[in-house]
Amino acid sequence: MTAAPLPISGAVNAPDNTPLLAVEGLTVSVNTESGLRPLVSDLSFSLARGETLAIAGESGSGKSITSLAVMGLLPPPAVRITGGTVRLGETELTRLPEAQMQAIRGNRIAMIFQEPMTSLNPVLTIGTQLTEAIEAHEPLPRAEAQARALAALQAVRMSEPARRMRQYPHELSGGMRQRVMIAMAIALRPDVLIADEPTTALDVTVQREVLDLLRDLQREMGTAIILITHDMGVVAEMADRVIVMQAGRMVEEAPVRTLFAAPKAAYTRALLDAVPRMGQGALRGEAGAGHRPPLAVLRDLRVSYDIRGGLLGRVTHRTHAVAGVSFDIGQGETFALVGESGCGKSTIARAMVGLAPFSGQIEISGRALGAGPTKAARRDVQLIFQDPMASLDPRMTVGNLVCEPLVIHDIGTPDTRRAQARDLFEKVGLSPDQLDRYPHEFSGGQRQRICIARALALRPKLIIADESVSALDVSVQARVLDLLRALKDEFGLSYLFISHDMAVVENIADRVGVMFLGQIVEMGTRAQVFGNPQHPYTRRLIEAVPVPDPTHIRTQTTRPTGEVASPLRKLGDAPAQVQLVNIGDGHLVAR
Repeated sequence: MTAAPLPISGAVNAPDNTPLLAVEGLTVSVNTESGLRPLVSDLSFSLARGETLAIAGESGSGKSITSLAVMGLLPPPAVRITGGTVRLGETELTRLPEAQMQAIRGNRIAMIFQEPMTSLNPVLTIGTQLTEAIEAHEPLPRAEAQARALAALQAVRMSEPARRMRQYPHELSGGMRQRVMIAMAIALRPDVLIADEPTTALDVTVQREVLDLLRDLQREMGTAIILITHDMGVVAEMADRVIVMQAGRMVEEAPVRTLFAAPKAAYTRALLDAVPRMGQGALRGEAGAGHRPPLAVLRDLRVSYDIRGGLLGRVTHRTHAVAGVSFDIGQGETFALVGESGCGKSTIARAMVGLAPFSGQIEISGRALGAGPTKAARRDVQLIFQDPMASLDPRMTVGNLVCEPLVIHDIGTPDTRRAQARDLFEKVGLSPDQLDRYPHEFSGGQRQRICIARALALRPKLIIADESVSALDVSVQARVLDLLRALKDEFGLSYLFISHDMAVVENIADRVGVMFLGQIVEMGTRAQVFGNPQHPYTRRLIEAVPVPDPTHIRTQTTRPTGEVASPLRKLGDAPAQVQLVNIGDGHLVAR
């Protein structure tokens, strides 16, 4: 079942030029031991009804602080507005007492936060939270408020909205939780909607649905949108005007087409140059892809988890996370697995390092891995996780963290380990003088470099990078990808690169496997998969990638509706095994 196609090219509204929101000389400061330190300095902009204003920049540039200042959500007394005005129509927001601000917040100005799981109450149902938000601003009978909440879920095209009202946040996917946040924000039809990185943590197809949804809602309601993002592809597709921020200051403001065609500030040019673009990977050539001896061999890999239910706690369902996957990774090759969340990519990574039970065959350097790989086998395969802060012990210095694998494997002496850590820091572009610092003293990109240095400590043959750049700013992401390429050439490494970002994969991979519901549905060289995609799911992933070009007209497509497919099945109901057919030169496609 599909919905009628909607026009989805460019910024579709013709905004009213009368300022709905006016920010003049906004300065936000934080208290420090040495006095006030500005986080946002002398920022001015206006927003017209029906307009989309994008605020772009890297982490720490002041984008989110600006949105919190407009919403009156700065944490006092440590952070506060120390200068300027914020006017909503004729109302000066910075001088309003909290009681009056609460009446405006959510009613006339609403906000969609970046991480819906931390914004939603885990112990309340979706319906309760939506109804509570409505009742806070309008004295409606409970039944009418619930009806309004249900209508909001229907407006964001949530499948089975009545059932979702009774569910808890953890029972929904990331995309569905984000739809709930949007429904909560639009339930009272606000004049201004602030979307703070609303698609950063989402799969590319879910991101496409959320962006289309925001555009449709703006068309229907005339809402003005402030879109905060570091994704320049999203900026190109959504914005009418763009503000670029760096270190708390505006460095450039321009209409979206002007900014992309002729950026004036060096920082803006650097941001645009760092954006991975589809098609750039073809410039690197295939580098002998498909002619390397295999380093890693996976045959009929299966990973499943039993789900218990009922009064007796019997196994009633089984999640087939990986259902018969086979592929090779050549020596010195970067093999990428792509697909949406829940398709089994990370489960394969965990199986390869002994963190998940599996059936089938895994061989690394000719050595078969059992359920618990030996210490020697673990040396050959190292894992770089998505969130570097969560994977580094905050109580250990980064020097000790890099040396820890050597200690576990009883390699070297304290002096030689320290010397190796210094050498690895230089390899990944950090200073050896930083070895005695702690993880919190580094930026996100620097912490990811520390994780790479730690993974290199044992001189592995294969490094698994599991969404290792997805949470990084675009310029930091580009530098980390360049580092991975340089280390691959220097050490002869092989990579299993796991990502849902098709543009990044197209720029780094030699070969690509596309996964859907625990199985590979297409596999081939980078040129084959991206230049001649054959499976409908592969084409859908590629078509959903935001294009960093505001003149690009996206092809109209029908939007899927109904239930999201799931690898969960009743006990005894195994998924049908797809058959990969070679359509030429090793390009395999499920038929």
